[in-house]
Amino acid sequence: MVDYYRLVWPLVRQLDSERAHGLAITALKNRLLPIPEPFGDPRLVSRVWGLTFVNPVGLAAGFDKNGEVIDPILEQGFGFVEVGSVTPKAQPGNPKPRMFRLVDDRGVINRLGFNNQGIERVAERLERRLSSPGRMPGVVGLNLGKNKDQSDAIADYVAGIERGRDLADYLVVNVSSPNTPGLRALQGRAALTSLLVAARQAARGKTLLVKIAPDLTEDELRDICDVVLEHGIDGIICGNTTLSREGLTSRHRDEQGGMSGEPLFRRSTEVLRRVYELTTGRVPLVGVGGVASGAQAYAKIRAGASLVQLYSGLVYGGIGLALRINQELSRILEKQGFASITDAIGADHR
Repeated sequence: MVDYYRLVWPLVRQLDSERAHGLAITALKNRLLPIPEPFGDPRLVSRVWGLTFVNPVGLAAGFDKNGEVIDPILEQGFGFVEVGSVTPKAQPGNPKPRMFRLVDDRGVINRLGFNNQGIERVAERLERRLSSPGRMPGVVGLNLGKNKDQSDAIADYVAGIERGRDLADYLVVNVSSPNTPGLRALQGRAALTSLLVAARQAARGKTLLVKIAPDLTEDELRDICDVVLEHGIDGIICGNTTLSREGLTSRHRDEQGGMSGEPLFRRSTEVLRRVYELTTGRVPLVGVGGVASGAQAYAKIRAGASLVQLYSGLVYGGIGLALRINQELSRILEKQGFASITDAIGADHR
């Protein structure tokens, strides 16, 4: 897998980013990519929210927006997959071009704008998968957003939750994308409280997470953590893309949209660390932002993440990156003397 992607990378980088992504989905859907030998290490297995994760490395929302390639992704060594973001109505998203590689920085800027086929199409796909005896084992999350033209954000999130709550292992309220006007305003204390109270009621006991931005102030982080703890939200994903362009050198650095990839690693890990402190480790956290190696995944786990996710790392490392990260994590745990990945969670705070 490593040699294969290194071979095709010079060709891939010549393609428009979104076209390359579409080709990757097509290749996975048609099982055109090599399937690696299964890799399992009992030390990587954990229980979070009553769910068993065979390893802590997941694919973040944004790659499989419409739930088309869940099983092929799980075959590539991921422990879990998050579908979405999905909105109640299908929408095309923002005008193209809207994805840009930051090759020199190993990052990506996107302003996709929740382009997806809508909750009904995605729900039907998830229903067919659940009835399939050949589906791969693994945890599946459903990430939900609001339509661009919807003024009643709560109505959209409730609609998505009600349609999808029985079709995924956990649900995510995404209030952190910078590419839908007004969405990040939902992270304010009053707005977030109203939204999460309604979402919690609609979820009817299904595991419910909230995904936050890495650009929040200390006071905003405190407010979010207070709301999460007060209203029984099950977890926090830290975090989404950033509007910061600090330190970038690539030629597309001034494009509008959210930036992800390795330049986001430090800031996203700092936010993760602070959220762990503010919640005193009472809420499982998912660390995402700049993960492209086992060492980076391990750093997020030590900072407080129970699980990690990646997406932009695939642009530069290929779909085999999840397997490599798990193999590296296994070696790190052995070297550090941890009997289980769970024992390493929040180790920096002890």
